[in-house]
Order: sequence, then C-alpha cells, then structure tokens
Amino acid sequence: MRHWLIHWILKAVSLLVVAHVLPGIEVDGFGSAMIAAAVIGIVSVVVGFLLKLILLPLIVVSLGLVYFIINGLMLKLASDLVPGFRVYGLMSAIIGSVLLSVVDFILNRVVGF
Repeated sequence: MRHWLIHWILKAVSLLVVAHVLPGIEVDGFGSAMIAAAVIGIVSVVVGFLLKLILLPLIVVSLGLVYFIINGLMLKLASDLVPGFRVYGLMSAIIGSVLLSVVDFILNRVVGF
C-alpha cells in the first residue's frame, strides 16, 4: 500500500514537472496533479488497455509509433475528466505522455523504485 502511495505522489510530481516544461499542458496545483495522476492511471488501465489490444497489429506494423498516440489520447482524455488539468492539442498530449514517462522513470530511480 505504501508503495502505491509513493508511486502516486511521484506520478503527480512528474505531471507538475511536465506541465512546467511543456507549454501545452497546465496543472493548477498539487491537488489537481494528484487527481489527474489517479485518473490517468485508471483511464490507461481501462481504455488504454482495450485500445492497445485492438490496435496491436497497427502497433507492430508502425514499430510502436501508434503506442505513443494511444498514450497521448489517454492523457487528453484524462484532461477532459479532471478540472484543473488541461492538455491543449493532440501533439502536446503525445509529447507530454513521452515526457511524463521519462520524468516518472527518473523520479522512480532516484527514490529507489
């Protein structure tokens, strides 16, 4: 349980870092980032899994490029569901999802997860 809480906080911090770096993503505060991180996780597990399963042949043929688009769509969908978290445009969502993964990876390594 503690592991999940720390991972959730790190994901929220990652989201704040990405919002600070990328002009197309805005987060109003840490509370909005925490809610957005939870919604991103839920949306990715439910909708993202189904899309990745359905689009698996396209993911393979495109050498994984469709995977980035799906993750960007999940980020955009989460921004539509969470007040205080905004993503402007699909390109910002795609770049934001890649940056979010990189920043989250780095923070998890720094903390030791």
